[in-house]
Amino acid sequence: MKQRRLQNRPTTGLHGTLTVPGDKSISHRGLILGAISTGTTRLTHFLPAADCLSTLNALRALGVPIKRQGTTVTITGRGLTGLRPPHQALDLGNAGTATRLLAGLLAGQPFDTQLVGDGSLSRRPMDRVRTPLATMGATLELTGNHLPLWVRGRRLTGTTVHLKVASAQVKSAVILAALQATGPSTIVEKLPTRDHTERLVNAFGGQVVMALDRRTITVALHPTLRGQNLTIPGDLSSAAFFITAASIVPGSRVTLKNVGLNPTRTGILSVLRRMGGKISVHHHGQVGEPLGDVTVTAAPLRPLTLTANDIPAVIDELPLVALLAATANGISEISGAQELRVKETDRIATIVTELKKLGVAITEKPDGFIIDGRQSWRVRATQLDSHGDHRIGMMLAVAALRLSTPVTLTGADAIGISYPTFFDDLARLVPVKEALYVASVN
Repeated sequence: MKQRRLQNRPTTGLHGTLTVPGDKSISHRGLILGAISTGTTRLTHFLPAADCLSTLNALRALGVPIKRQGTTVTITGRGLTGLRPPHQALDLGNAGTATRLLAGLLAGQPFDTQLVGDGSLSRRPMDRVRTPLATMGATLELTGNHLPLWVRGRRLTGTTVHLKVASAQVKSAVILAALQATGPSTIVEKLPTRDHTERLVNAFGGQVVMALDRRTITVALHPTLRGQNLTIPGDLSSAAFFITAASIVPGSRVTLKNVGLNPTRTGILSVLRRMGGKISVHHHGQVGEPLGDVTVTAAPLRPLTLTANDIPAVIDELPLVALLAATANGISEISGAQELRVKETDRIATIVTELKKLGVAITEKPDGFIIDGRQSWRVRATQLDSHGDHRIGMMLAVAALRLSTPVTLTGADAIGISYPTFFDDLARLVPVKEALYVASVN
């Protein structure tokens, strides 16, 4: 695992304009829908990170011709019935999104497929996707509740599926299965989750209808999906690291260009506003996915309370919410976030462990944490650890911008899972004379 010396507090703050890489969620889904469409799909501003490349390579193994030049991907669609059995197990690395979405897609195919992953992915629960798919007649065989996973492809039946976990990945797996079912399917969520799959299926010519309660959707059967030219917006979850950095580093002002502003993804902006953050958004309009520019200026923050109803909108950004709370003038409490226990790491435990090293007053709860941002940070350990989790690694790099003590991050290479150019982009916001990043310590 690589180590990296982290940038400490810049004396004049962070300044500049960035265009962050393409949205990770949309990159995964664009690949899959392009593969099962007819004709050619071209993805522009695709995210060439490890997770998305796992999806790309899996689809190639399923017989889909795909060409990639940098951030442009061209897919020759095979249609819903044109995939072919892979010659070996599909290795999905660390990509939980790819695993769950492909499980739904492959459940309706006329062949069997084995899905495997790395050590981290093999510890993540998969019964949450097996159970709802079984309602449609799918057969998924797990090793306990984990990978390796055998998907025994068969004809599926349209039905009503009630999701017990608020997960866009699980919902998307059921949608992909429903596209192949013998009749229409209805999916009922506990809470609304991100709706990229619904939007994209409709853009490709399918029919997914959302009810007024935003928790119930109906998927029409056997649509004719047609290839599209899709420009992927910047990933708001990636932009959130710079939004947080600009908020907590005194003197900062940063603009993020052309980021996705899907209402199911803007929870971090709502949280920051509730905390008194200084943020402005310039909308560019909407073609499938809304997008715009976000400008953030450093500001003193208030504490906040988040409950279970708030969590789906900020699930990926909760490490950053914890960091924001650690700088707020009061006590913040986050609960209902037990889903963090089954991410790339147990994020509740790793957030608490790592922030305590920086002297943050944080207390672990079974479903979240309590943070007192009034206490000054006193670095207790100079060796931070990503625990192999890309979002924890980036959160710690942002936290280091508040420090005057040099610190080192172990496992910095994990950041490449979702944001290979993160350190280069962050360095662009730091005055040249203060940019002390090194490639690696070892």
